Amino acid sequence: MDLTITAIETEQVRVPLARTYKGSHYKMTHRSTIITRVHTASGLIGEAYAGDEDAGLAEIDGIIHDEIAPALLGQDGSAIEKCWELARPATWDILRDRRLGLVACASLDVTLWDLFGRSLNVPLWKLWGGYRSAIPVITIGGYYGSNLTIKEEVEYLLKEEFAGMKFKIGGLTPEEDAKRFKEARKVGGEKFRIAVDANQGYSTADAIKFSHLVADDNLLWFEEPCQWQNDRRAMRDVRFAGGVPVCAGQSEFSAAGCRDLMETGSIDFCNFDSSWSGGPTEWRKVAGMATVYDVRMAHHEEPQVASHLLASIPHGTYLEYFHPDRDPIWHNIIANRPRLNDGYFQLNDRPGLGWELDRDYINKYRINTRITEKK
Repeated sequence: MDLTITAIETEQVRVPLARTYKGSHYKMTHRSTIITRVHTASGLIGEAYAGDEDAGLAEIDGIIHDEIAPALLGQDGSAIEKCWELARPATWDILRDRRLGLVACASLDVTLWDLFGRSLNVPLWKLWGGYRSAIPVITIGGYYGSNLTIKEEVEYLLKEEFAGMKFKIGGLTPEEDAKRFKEARKVGGEKFRIAVDANQGYSTADAIKFSHLVADDNLLWFEEPCQWQNDRRAMRDVRFAGGVPVCAGQSEFSAAGCRDLMETGSIDFCNFDSSWSGGPTEWRKVAGMATVYDVRMAHHEEPQVASHLLASIPHGTYLEYFHPDRDPIWHNIIANRPRLNDGYFQLNDRPGLGWELDRDYINKYRINTRITEKK
């Protein structure tokens, strides 16, 4: 099958959220993504979406077409490592936000993997290792200013059969956040897994204080507990002095950054984000390193690709995704998204990513489309 790349096509999608979502030091009003298609000489097409950037959406699309597409057109689409290398210079501009180039690279990388899986008639979770086809799911909640009480939210998640949740903290004092966490634990029960995410909101001392306050409450992990200035050492101190498992990696741009987290003893779980770091090719390098350091892998959001990555390896943990109001794209754009069953998400055997995209939903929220072809 001839997988020579003949055209690269994108669609920008932007969806307003039902309300403003607030963490410790951020807020979101929209969810956005770019759908990418890679066309080949054989007629086979790879299709995927990646990233949740809003403000930089048009810039990412421009990088795909103006910088990466000229390097990939005419290349063998199955030579994924080579294509990843050819796309990499898009991340070298030191005068712009590096994540814009990384998401642009990831958009092509995940789409090429989908293309390759389709060409072999194999799903990506199996192509990448095939450890299991079902994975437990936690959702993200506990946002400040929610229109639901903690009790109402956790009861809803139990009803929806989630295995657990990642609970937002870091915007109040450790005592106030611990009280909120304990309420969620009481409602959820001991089998309901609860991680917490401070989004780099605490000082080291406050993160340790929070850890001690919830020491007997079956905490799954403490994600990005400390302010960014010296967070590798700070997280190491929280692990040792706080006595809790620590998770980080979503703020890293490269496999090397995750290596340093592991080497300094800062983490127990690595939630590297393949869409924020250049694609599944980079994520899988981190997953390989993690086996050497006895670190377990998670993935920051992006369930459309994270599900395949986490299911493929023995040290993958929990898939995470949002409530439909927080991520309407995931809940509406994929027509064949499976429902949870006793906390688990079951992947299908269709080739590549295996998703059917809802064209009516895309057309409703599409703000731009573009195609670059081989001349």
